[in-house]
Amino acid sequence: MLLSVVIPVFNERETLFEIIRRVLAAPIEIDRELVLVDDFSTDGTRALYPKLSEEFPGATFRVLLHERNQGKGAALRTGFREANGDIIIVQDADLEYSPQDYPKLLKPILDGRADVVYGSRFIGGAEHRVLYFWHSVGNRFLTLLSNMFTDLNLTDMETCYKVFRAEVIKNITIKSDRFGVEPEVTAKIARGRWRIYEVGISYSGRSYEEGKKITWKDGVKAILAILRFAVSD
Repeated sequence: MLLSVVIPVFNERETLFEIIRRVLAAPIEIDRELVLVDDFSTDGTRALYPKLSEEFPGATFRVLLHERNQGKGAALRTGFREANGDIIIVQDADLEYSPQDYPKLLKPILDGRADVVYGSRFIGGAEHRVLYFWHSVGNRFLTLLSNMFTDLNLTDMETCYKVFRAEVIKNITIKSDRFGVEPEVTAKIARGRWRIYEVGISYSGRSYEEGKKITWKDGVKAILAILRFAVSD
């Protein structure tokens, strides 16, 4: 059994090695490969990749470089295509999501009960950093709107932590290049009638001063993506 951890990377020089350490330290009994997709970082992140084998001996890496910035959706499309694992998980590089949650995220799939697992920031008793009220409102609104079209009862559609049996995500054609990928994938999973589970996760969100990238404009684009993929593939 092999787990592919797909990590889209864009200007994460300060956090890249730390998130890799955390992924490698995740308490799971599964072999793992790290699929790093650099979406044309310009802050010096790319200078770190040749040091990976020295810094993390014995770990399995695949580094894929985009020659122009295309967006998170495009990075995930590349990572999913190149992943070799039986199970694939999305991991952001910015330390907001903790790989210590991997056991609970993987369990429904390993038990044979689920094809897809979402990690929700809005259920369960795990710790959460207190930050932006309107971001929380926006996330809940987007999830509600998505649920109205997919007939799912998710609590956190926009979460980074999505885990798939490889055959599920490899059979989905991702068209969104940017943050519309979250509602797109959700709509197509719902349409495929895959077994979906949701588990509560911890969350340590970043402030804009700390490098958070998503803005209200991405929320508008997510709404358009929900409407688009509700009626088309």
